[in-house]
Amino acid sequence: MARVFVYGTLKKGQPNYKHMINTAKGLAKFQGRGRTVEKYPLVIAGKYNIPYMLNIPGTGHRVAGEIYSVDDQMLQFLDEFEGCPDMYQRTLMRIEVVEWEGKGGAGEGVVECFVYSTTTYPPEWVGLPYHDSYDSSGKHGLAYVLRESR
Repeated sequence: MARVFVYGTLKKGQPNYKHMINTAKGLAKFQGRGRTVEKYPLVIAGKYNIPYMLNIPGTGHRVAGEIYSVDDQMLQFLDEFEGCPDMYQRTLMRIEVVEWEGKGGAGEGVVECFVYSTTTYPPEWVGLPYHDSYDSSGKHGLAYVLRESR
């Protein structure tokens, strides 16, 4: 099993969460909530309002998300879903655990997780507003466009 940190449309309550609970695609077990140890720019970009974490450590915010334990089949699905390695690249990042599932509490330490961030983006994206947390129906007004609606 591998640890994956999701910060965008794959989180609970977001448009693509259905993939995380579809066991035909593999197993993904929710482990808890966390945030990046380093700051990164989280932007909403493109005509489909897709959230991207730009791989520029030290810039932006500590990004909030969810930690999952996934099997090889789910990891392979996520690689394909995230357009890895062209659109996103899967890299190891340090994630501060905010809360472990079923244990509550903060200050649970730091774990290494795979994160889908990108180094392949148009330069103007660096000038977009940076977010510390993603919600498709947030006050930014940039609702995500599902693949089946494109």
